[in-house]
Amino acid sequence: MARKPVIGVVGGIGVGKSTVAGLLAARGGRLIAADPIAHQALRDPWIREQIVARFGPHVIDAQGEVDRRKLGEIVFADTQARRDLEAWVHPWVRQKVHQIRDHAEHDPEVRFLVLDAAVMLEAGWRDSCDYLIFVDVPRDVQLQRLRARGWTAEHIAAREKAQWPLAEKARWADAIVRNGGDLEETARQLDDLLVAWNLADRPTRRSDSAE
Repeated sequence: MARKPVIGVVGGIGVGKSTVAGLLAARGGRLIAADPIAHQALRDPWIREQIVARFGPHVIDAQGEVDRRKLGEIVFADTQARRDLEAWVHPWVRQKVHQIRDHAEHDPEVRFLVLDAAVMLEAGWRDSCDYLIFVDVPRDVQLQRLRARGWTAEHIAAREKAQWPLAEKARWADAIVRNGGDLEETARQLDDLLVAWNLADRPTRRSDSAE
């Protein structure tokens, strides 16, 4: 059985990577979202023990779970702290991603897989993808979206410092999708890519049909 191709989705924070990944999933893909899997990793007993030993018991909330907000404040302000956390979490996430991928390989409804991982390139997962899409938006649109979520300039700067520069991410991509405006235009770009990559037939749109 031929292995089903994997499309990775990367970009900066607030650019709509999850939106693009969702549109791809609606076109025959099986979505693998790494961030929720990383949240599950924080519930792993061994990982939680490492976190408490490294960062202290104050990062555990009243329910005995890792407080992601408190942990984030630490690791996004300290490069070594972030690397320590990633050394525990990334292998766990990668294993789960491979398990989901193996299951999807046997699902006849799945034409391809979509990997949505914020730190895919930083984690060295580029080799897991056959195609890589870089999602781009104008800077003012990106900042507007993040501010609407309650992000401060300090939060934005800390998160961006922890990731590769956008120009470097774009350099690794096979295609760039502009996601700064109409959602239908974003979908059109994705349809064109899927056709070009032989992962879908060209959809019939109103403008394509005879009047």
